[in-house]
Order: sequence, then C-alpha cells, then structure tokens
Amino acid sequence: MRIGTHGVIDMRILLIEDNETIGGAVRDHAAADGHAVDWARSLQEGRELLDVMSYGLVLLDLSLPDGDGVDLLRSLRARSVAVPVMIITARDQIGQRIDGLNAGADDYLVKPFDLDEMSARIHAVSRRSGGRSGPVFEREGLRIAPAERAILRDGVPVDLTAREWAVLDALLARPGAILTKPQLEDALYAFGAEIESNAVEVYVSRIRKKLGADRIATVRGIGYRLTG
Repeated sequence: MRIGTHGVIDMRILLIEDNETIGGAVRDHAAADGHAVDWARSLQEGRELLDVMSYGLVLLDLSLPDGDGVDLLRSLRARSVAVPVMIITARDQIGQRIDGLNAGADDYLVKPFDLDEMSARIHAVSRRSGGRSGPVFEREGLRIAPAERAILRDGVPVDLTAREWAVLDALLARPGAILTKPQLEDALYAFGAEIESNAVEVYVSRIRKKLGADRIATVRGIGYRLTG
C-alpha cells in the first residue's frame, strides 16, 4: 500500500462523469495522488463497471446523458452495495444536497470545486468508510481483513504490496467465482494503462507464496478463483 501526495491511501476509483474537461481534470488529479481511476461517461457504462470491478470509491455526477445519477445511487443502496459514493455536481440547492445524502451519498461536492479539496474529501470518506470495505475472510488458519489491510496466516502477519492487494481484493469481492485474466488485469491497472503480458501470473504466484499455494486455484483456460 502506498500513500499518495495528499496523504490519501491508494485505491481504485470509479469516476462517472460525462464532461470531458471536468472528467479529465478529476482523473488526472486523482491519478497523481496514486489512485487507479476508471472513467465512465454514462450511467450504463458505470453500471457495467460496477458489476465486474470492486471499487474503493465512486465519484458520481448527477446529470448524465442517460439519466440521473441519484437513481444509480439508490439502486446500489437498495442492493446493499456499500461502496462509498461522493456526488460531484452543479446542483447546489440545499434541497438537492439533502436528497443526494438521503439517497445514500457519503459526501456531496458542488461544481466548480478545488481539486485539492476533492482529494481531502476522498481521504475523509475513505477513512470514515474503512470499516465497511469488505467482510473478513477466514478459512483454515487464514484470516484476511480487507478494511484494515491485515492478513494473518496461522497467527503470523503477512504483508502484501499494493498490487498484490489489488488482485486479492478482486478475488475477495467474488469468493468462489472464476475471474478471467483480463478481469484481474483491470484490477491491477486503470483502463488504458499498459499491462505486461505476464503481470497476473506474477502477482498470483507471489500471493500463493505468501498465503499458501492452494488458496488461489487455476481454472485452466478460464482464470482463477479464491478457494476455501
């Protein structure tokens, strides 16, 4: 795990924003803080990414080409999806802010905003929501607490790098499910970033050495899954 330039813990962020200028500035600033940022330009694209990826935070615009971001937020909370959501919008009326927070937003930032303030708020939301970031995984001497970034193997602490955590987080988000190599590549890097052809194999191998060779199973020709 690495601490970014504004004191923010690195994580994967989903940005849902259709304005190219604002979206580019937010993406670049968050990336400079050390975060991996996936950028969706519509609600539909955002929903598709949320279905296949695990995020530490969603930055959500409200006025999008295919609907209102509040509807997406309400649907996430109705399905008990606890990912922290920060609304970023030009809607600045008190009633609109209250509606967004009541729908389940963790914070509400009105455009135009200072990018350093955004970084500080990301930090605050991440800190407040740390206890919700995934359940503890316990199997036969292995205990993984994603929120605390803590692992015990037979009572002995295990340290993972940030990218090893990224792969493990993706597997923990869908325990027992098979994740393909492209899905795990997406967990390692922001979309569009250059990916080494053997990156997934390298990090899976490193995790196996630390947690046990039988903790991640290879499903030949398909991908990998976390085992009990």
